[in-house]
Amino acid sequence: MDFIWILFAFVCGLGVKLLHFPPLIGFLAAGFILNFAGVQPADSLETLANLGITLLLFTIGLKLNIRDLLKREVWLGTGGHMLLWSALVSLLCIALSTSGLAYLDILDWQSAALLGFALSFSSTVCIVKMLEEAGEMKTRHGKVAIGVLVMQDILAVLFLVGATGKIPSIYAFGLFALLLIKPLLNRLVSMAGHGELLPLTGFFLALGGYELFNLVGIKGDLGALLMGILLSSHVKSAELNKALLSFKDLFLIGFFLSIGFTALPDMQMVLVALLLCLILPIKFMLFFFMFTGLRLRGRTAYLSGMALSNFSEFGLIVAALCVDLSLLSKEWLVILALAVSFSFVITSIIYRYAHTGYSKYQIQIKRFEKARRLPEDIYHQPVNAQLLVVGMGRVGKGAFLALSEVLGKQVWGMDADRDRVERQKNLGMQVMLGDGEDADLWDNMDMSNTNLILLALPSTEDIRHIHDQLRKAGYKGQLAAIARYEDERIEMIQHGIDHVFNFYTEAGTGFAEESLQLLKKSA
Repeated sequence: MDFIWILFAFVCGLGVKLLHFPPLIGFLAAGFILNFAGVQPADSLETLANLGITLLLFTIGLKLNIRDLLKREVWLGTGGHMLLWSALVSLLCIALSTSGLAYLDILDWQSAALLGFALSFSSTVCIVKMLEEAGEMKTRHGKVAIGVLVMQDILAVLFLVGATGKIPSIYAFGLFALLLIKPLLNRLVSMAGHGELLPLTGFFLALGGYELFNLVGIKGDLGALLMGILLSSHVKSAELNKALLSFKDLFLIGFFLSIGFTALPDMQMVLVALLLCLILPIKFMLFFFMFTGLRLRGRTAYLSGMALSNFSEFGLIVAALCVDLSLLSKEWLVILALAVSFSFVITSIIYRYAHTGYSKYQIQIKRFEKARRLPEDIYHQPVNAQLLVVGMGRVGKGAFLALSEVLGKQVWGMDADRDRVERQKNLGMQVMLGDGEDADLWDNMDMSNTNLILLALPSTEDIRHIHDQLRKAGYKGQLAAIARYEDERIEMIQHGIDHVFNFYTEAGTGFAEESLQLLKKSA
């Protein structure tokens, strides 16, 4: 039976990818197809799904700075949006209950309010996977979206405690002791080395945090998230995240498949689910105006709102609880499962064109910006930058250091990760904060002295988009980029990049050149 899941997940995922859509759409479809075919899910599928979510939250914690949650735009934006959205959807459901539509005519004020609350959450699984694939986890809008998701998870725990009446154990106060053992946790990760023991250490800490919180009556997922946060400042946090990446993606396939096994829908349920998806633009508008009202830039508000405009798997948990309390009919579980699935598909498709959409409607979106900017959103100009390296990861940093030895202060670096920029500035490197896909950044930057820009980014789609932004902003200099595979190199050359380095080929050439220098010295 396990092979059947793998077979359908592979076929549907590959088929969707060939149509240039995200594979998770295929995984969702595979779950519904298997359910329709009468295949019964085993307990192992649910186990895989739970493992995937636990590892996902742990890896989010590894990349999360706790200070990001304390920012006003995060906690006030989350709370304000949740209140406005819940009230609006409640009123809408009550208004539609008089229309005679199936399943809506049985709603009262209490059930409508709970339904609005359930639909106010955004999907952590969908959004994080989407941001990771786009390489935008550390961007300004990515951090805002992740901060909102974490705040929503905290509010979810508070709701479950209040709704079920299950008060956490008195021993929950002992969880504060985790702060005291943080040095021990850091030591464990350091001792794990770089081999197979490192991902095993990640599993141990993620599942250990889950079980520890579960034992004292708190949602275990929060334990995995907190354990990741405790390790986020460790020098090996990025390596640990990379070691767990394949496991997390594989297990999350189980999560997407499991949604299709919730129940079999009828046509009326499908229509009601589609009707719920029609209000997703309202969710986006609320996020956008809430964020711009809190003085975020139009671009940040637009992209964050676009990413958060979907429904969450937590809505199914709320619906299941309401069914148990006889506040909703059991059919609503199926309707919400469909609505969540449809919203995943909609967001995955639309967000791929979010940057293009911003470029197209940039002038209209910027009209909603406040005149007074947040300190993080003020542009900094590079001084006398003849050469700019965009993306200061391992490859970009290496290129920056090598070029600085030749050109000195004429070389600048730029990265969207604020923490990385601060670390490199402390090392004396000439680095500035900036998102290469930010059209406003290039429009406001003086590039008259810049002759060459190196795009050291992992995503070929991001590189192509930055190329378009730069040319639109009037940049006339040369553009160079890196590629991991030969087909990616050819694709970027055809798009107009002046020179593309094959990462593995050029690394081997550089290694050979350095080795020949050693041979000359010995001779």
